[in-house]
Amino acid sequence: MARPIAPFIITAEQEHALRSAAKAPSTPQRVAQRCRILLHRSTGCSQTQAGQREGLARNKVGQWERRFAAQGLAGLADKKGRGRKSWLDQEKKARVLTEVTRPPKGLTRWTVRGMARHAGISVGAVHGLWRANDLKPHRTRTFKLSRDPQFEPKFWDVIGLYLDPPQKALVLCCDEKSQCQALERTQPGLPLGLGHIRTRTHDYIRHGTVTLFAALSYLSGKVFSLTAARHTHKEWLCFLKLLDRETPPELDLHLIIDNYATHKHPKVKAWLEKHPRFHLHFTPTSSSWLNLVERFFADLTASVVREGSFTSVRDLVAAIETYLAERNLTPKPYRWRAKGADILEKIRRAKAAQTLHHGIS
Repeated sequence: MARPIAPFIITAEQEHALRSAAKAPSTPQRVAQRCRILLHRSTGCSQTQAGQREGLARNKVGQWERRFAAQGLAGLADKKGRGRKSWLDQEKKARVLTEVTRPPKGLTRWTVRGMARHAGISVGAVHGLWRANDLKPHRTRTFKLSRDPQFEPKFWDVIGLYLDPPQKALVLCCDEKSQCQALERTQPGLPLGLGHIRTRTHDYIRHGTVTLFAALSYLSGKVFSLTAARHTHKEWLCFLKLLDRETPPELDLHLIIDNYATHKHPKVKAWLEKHPRFHLHFTPTSSSWLNLVERFFADLTASVVREGSFTSVRDLVAAIETYLAERNLTPKPYRWRAKGADILEKIRRAKAAQTLHHGIS
């Protein structure tokens, strides 16, 4: 006489949890298999039948039943320590992780293959150790800490204009994008298409440069612009006069600008004294990131200048003016979101780290 099938009873909630885990793409295959086995058992299958459906021995089916009864879904996961043990020598591992910050003489950094030869292990092992410890010697990040003694007063002056713009006034983020090169590719490239990316030649013909003067209205996003062959105080003065003409005369103009010498030229100062509605707010030295017009310049470079091919400076100017005209039809302002206190704290940490590692005051 056949042995009676021992029932395996689960609640509706447990059944739902098992089905969800079995179907979830993030569930490990071994765990999903155990969920299916328990679901087979809950429908009346014997341990032998459930094991045969999933290719598992009967005694293993009983083991997962007991683990599930005691711990629920958590009991179906593998215990820690399971799997292949590390075969790497601890001394070699330590060498890979500690010497990565000390590149060999004559080189600026370790490569994966160079470290593999140095440590006497495989390239894959070095890569795995670096990845597990978030070490990326092939990457660098640029930075610049301002040494302006008046950094904080200037910082809060500019931030204040963003966070609390003055009434009956325009806040204009101004700067020059100098040396915009009119580069013509030596051969026409292929356009973007299905199965292939755009192409362009690595070499080019230089046709000259142009300077773009731009003033980004913080509230509206509109850009006032002027192109010129040079960027001396004369062109800057022409741009100020353009702003004076194209903005409502009853509004004060608060200009956020950098410390470039042309902005402080005696003739510029003399003109500003005769036009008191202009108020200049200088960013700290080496802090162009405070000026939101730089964000606009980045978009202009990516959308027009960098990828284009121009047969002359006039061709480049036409492309820039077309871009500006279309943008000003539906201007989109950039909004300052970062908190001033958080930025200053980040700068303080950077200076402390720099002092610690290099002794820079």
